[in-house]
Amino acid sequence: MNPELKEQKRTQPKTSDSEEKLTGTFVSVMLLGAFMLVSWFGVYGLFLSR
Repeated sequence: MNPELKEQKRTQPKTSDSEEKLTGTFVSVMLLGAFMLVSWFGVYGLFLSR
């Protein structure tokens, strides 16, 4: 087998697997951030109402 061909196969990244993992991470971070914002505004609203 041609060594150049072997090297090309080795250097190609797996885009589908890594993109799926990053998409899941992004969604998780966005949900966590939304929860933190809602919590913060809820506590701030309680502070203002007193």
